[in-house]
Amino acid sequence: MKFNTLITILFLFTSINLGAQEKVIHVFVALCDNDSQGIVPVPKSIGDGSKPETNLYWGAMYGMRSFFDKRAQDWKLVQEIPSKNPMILDRVLFKHKTKDVYLLADAYRGSDIKSCTESFLLSVNGQLPETITVSNKKIQVGGKSDLLVYIGHNGLMDFNVQPKFTKTTTQKDVIILGCYSKSYFKTHVRNANANPLLWTTHLMAPEAYILDGALEGYVNNETGIQIDERAAQSYNQYQKCGIKGARNLFTTGF
Repeated sequence: MKFNTLITILFLFTSINLGAQEKVIHVFVALCDNDSQGIVPVPKSIGDGSKPETNLYWGAMYGMRSFFDKRAQDWKLVQEIPSKNPMILDRVLFKHKTKDVYLLADAYRGSDIKSCTESFLLSVNGQLPETITVSNKKIQVGGKSDLLVYIGHNGLMDFNVQPKFTKTTTQKDVIILGCYSKSYFKTHVRNANANPLLWTTHLMAPEAYILDGALEGYVNNETGIQIDERAAQSYNQYQKCGIKGARNLFTTGF
């Protein structure tokens, strides 16, 4: 009886540890840029891809950094992190307030959208691993992340990329928030052996509240369908487009 009890305790302890395993999310943001991207021009103050602090997808009200720093209830800013990559104009690390989940967000210069897209896709394939150190803690990002996210204009509507993927048995989760992302990214995501948790079927505004809603499901290990629904609910909340339209905009899987 004592032996069986010990085995049960060990099993429960192991299960608890596995359930609490750290997760890392790496977000690639291509800053909005009127001059270099095939977009409908936005006001100059938010459409300068060299100024992350005011950019539509970064420093504006619903931009990645601004929203997660000031409005996302479940996330807290840990610190700004210097990047050796000159294309990355701002890099910040967040941590979930109740879960052992870290989120690194990179703001790529708008004119470097092609390089941002290529780096994202290679990371999806498990390439470009990087280690950042925060308070003596090492965090594996890039190709070592658990979830890779792209936010911004869908540059594949303007240019082609030919990432050199390698064979891998480790499947990364992927979220791509940009117009028609499933149509344009599908072949690359499949060839990278990744799992598309969330992407889009039509024109849309790739703003950070969508990711915030989706990540609420992700950190709780919800299914792609549940994460899809959370994204739709968030989009409708802010865009007032009707829940039916929002649900038709997002999808999960191939």
